[in-house]
Amino acid sequence: LDNTYSVEEMREFDARIRKALDVEAVDYVVEPKVDGVSISLRYEKGVLVTAATRGDGKTGDDITANAKTIRAIPLRIPTDAPVLEVRGEAYLGKAAFVRLNTERAKRGEPLFANPRNATAGSLKQLDPKVVAARPLAAVLYAVGDLDGVEFASQSEVLRGLANLGFPVAKLWWQCHGIDEVIDRAEELQRREDELEFEMDGAVVKVDRLALWRQL
Repeated sequence: LDNTYSVEEMREFDARIRKALDVEAVDYVVEPKVDGVSISLRYEKGVLVTAATRGDGKTGDDITANAKTIRAIPLRIPTDAPVLEVRGEAYLGKAAFVRLNTERAKRGEPLFANPRNATAGSLKQLDPKVVAARPLAAVLYAVGDLDGVEFASQSEVLRGLANLGFPVAKLWWQCHGIDEVIDRAEELQRREDELEFEMDGAVVKVDRLALWRQL
C-alpha cells in the first residue's frame, strides 16, 4: 500500500507486481479515492449489527446508532451469510456540504472547514437525531471478515456489493495491464465532477484477491 504522484512510479509498481507473480500482464481495478471517513459495517445473517470507524487501525469508535440513520446504508441485505463485513467511506456530498454550512451560518454556528471534517464531526455526535438531520451518504468498496460468502476478485466485490443494495462508486474500471490503468486514472480525473463526493485521487488494486495473498 503506497502513494504515488507520477506515471513512472505506477509503471515501476506494475513491474514489481509482474516480476513477483512471474506474469506478462496483470488485471487491475481503478476506483476513485473517496475523501471521507472510513467505516466498517458488520452484517450477521443479513442484519446490520455493528458499525465502526477505523480509528487507529485496530480500535475505532462504535457508530452503530449513527450509521443506521444514513439512508444509503441498508439495515438489511438479502443474504443468509453468518458474517459479512463491508468497508467503505461515509461522506457528505458536495451540494449537501454547501447546504449544511449555509444553514449553520444562518444560525450563527461555526462553519465546517471541509466535507471530511463535517462527516467526522457528525459521526461522533452522541445524539443520532442530529446525525439523521445531516445528509450523510456512503460508498462501499471492500470486505473484511467473511463467513458463508466468498469473493474471487475486487471487481467481483464491487459487483456483489451493488447487487446486495450497497452504494458503490459509479466510476470504476477493470483494466488489463498498466497502460489501461493510466488511461482510466486520467479519465477519472477528467470526470471528477460526475462524482457526488470529494475525490483525492485514484486507487489502483490488483484485481484477483488470491494474488493479494501471494504478493
